[in-house]
Amino acid sequence: MRTVGVEEELLLVDPETGEPRALSAAVLARASQDPGDQGVFEKELHEQMLEFATHPQADMARLHAEIVRCREEAARHAGEIGCAVAALATSPLPVSPAVGVNRRYQWMADQYRVVVHEQLVLGCHVHVAVESDEEGVAVIDRVRPWLSVLAALSANSPFWQGKDSGYSSYRSRIWQRWPSAGPTELFGSAERYHRRVADMLATGTLLDEGMIYFDVRLSQRYPTVEFRVADVCLHAETAVLLAALARALVETAAREWREGREPAGHSVSLLRLAAWRAARSGLTSELLHPATMRRMPAEAVVRALLDHAGEALAAAGDLERARESAARLLRRGNGARVQRELLERTGSLRDVVTECVRRTQS
Repeated sequence: MRTVGVEEELLLVDPETGEPRALSAAVLARASQDPGDQGVFEKELHEQMLEFATHPQADMARLHAEIVRCREEAARHAGEIGCAVAALATSPLPVSPAVGVNRRYQWMADQYRVVVHEQLVLGCHVHVAVESDEEGVAVIDRVRPWLSVLAALSANSPFWQGKDSGYSSYRSRIWQRWPSAGPTELFGSAERYHRRVADMLATGTLLDEGMIYFDVRLSQRYPTVEFRVADVCLHAETAVLLAALARALVETAAREWREGREPAGHSVSLLRLAAWRAARSGLTSELLHPATMRRMPAEAVVRALLDHAGEALAAAGDLERARESAARLLRRGNGARVQRELLERTGSLRDVVTECVRRTQS
């Protein structure tokens, strides 16, 4: 059974006003005093962000429990210094991001200027174990068409600087401003993947391999492929659905590779269009079907993903959980829809943040 780990980035906010607070250093200092939370929480590019990482898990129920526990612990540590955490992929309220004070982040700020100061965006990264770099690159080549569906499921960033962006995932549009971000062409082998990374680093445009922001990449630190397309999800259940689907996509792709089946040859141009459509529509309208790259209702495309990965989901014991979770998500809506409905009901972005703080723990 392949193991799965999840990294989530949470927004630190004022519990009264809903405005982001640049207090990550203080929260991390609190967490470091708790033996059970040492090494769980990490700083991120901006001081209004807090990241945690789960342990690798084979069982989705255990992964769900750990995500909930980490969110609760993040809320506890934040509460001790007078702030709260919200699983929001952008701040609904206006914010002036504060870049973290360390040499790496300062280099990025000097190099990329306004792009860095716009990057107060929060994602969910899913790590899935692979047996080798060769298998990992074969997986990367074969999961490319399905990434836009994961992005649509997770979309949780409709607001930007106090206004409705018109997108379900505006985070993903901001993220694309990094020069190394986005979909990749087919690599064909681990040797070609590593050569491409080396060539990118040799340009001097990127500081280090950590800035290889492919939609899916080989992890630097772990024997995993890392899915990086998702917004941080408002509800923990959605993050677990993404993890189950990512694992099933990896297993399906690895089987296709072992059987000698070639990956779909979609161009990067088409993959970018699929990603844009997912960011714009989320689950409210149409997506590009990964097989045909033609528009279809979002519900039909989600069903296609469940069918494509169904055998692997069933083998892992995740099929019914994934079907039920996806059905609830389609009925309730993703985080973007929930946020817009909250604004329509309350008329206040501050109230949207307050309610999302509560739902982060649910």
